[in-house]
Amino acid sequence: MHKPLIIFFLIVFSTPSYAYVDPGTGSIIISAIVGFFAGIGFFIKKYYYKIKNIFIKDKDNGQ
Repeated sequence: MHKPLIIFFLIVFSTPSYAYVDPGTGSIIISAIVGFFAGIGFFIKKYYYKIKNIFIKDKDNGQ
């Protein structure tokens, strides 16, 4: 409920920071974001197959 009000005040009463982000820093930030999502994807994939193998029986062992 208060989030839109807080965001409004942050936008209206913000001051310029006069910061400079060079291309090297930008590429580091982008590669960190890509690495984060790749790590999350690997984590989900790894544990998805572990949990899936618990519930699905092997077809060869059932005969």
